[in-house]
Amino acid sequence: MSDTFYTEYFAAIVFLGVAFGFSFIFVLANFVLSRKASYAEKLSAYECGFEQLDDSRLRFDIRFYLVTLLFIVFDLEVAFLFPWALALRDLSLLGFWSMMVFLLVLCIGFLYEWRKGALDWE
Repeated sequence: MSDTFYTEYFAAIVFLGVAFGFSFIFVLANFVLSRKASYAEKLSAYECGFEQLDDSRLRFDIRFYLVTLLFIVFDLEVAFLFPWALALRDLSLLGFWSMMVFLLVLCIGFLYEWRKGALDWE
């Protein structure tokens, strides 16, 4: 390989070396300086906002799943709406109406959430 190959990628190689160096130093410092003593609360099982009761097959409240569905609805809307808005001038009428159908489906999911009471948290 020629010297131009190394000179073109020298900054990237230095950046990666510094990043790996700092990562190694921080992990090593955490290992050396951290407290090693464990206590009962640290070792206890904790999941989904409440303490572990008896069985791991405990039924969850449906609102946990509905909140997840609500997150997916808004996450998909944002993920697809911004690129669509940027390309709206180049799209035809078919592109506009396909996004309107997509938003309608997301609104139906949101209305389902609302009717099931997922937004009325106790």
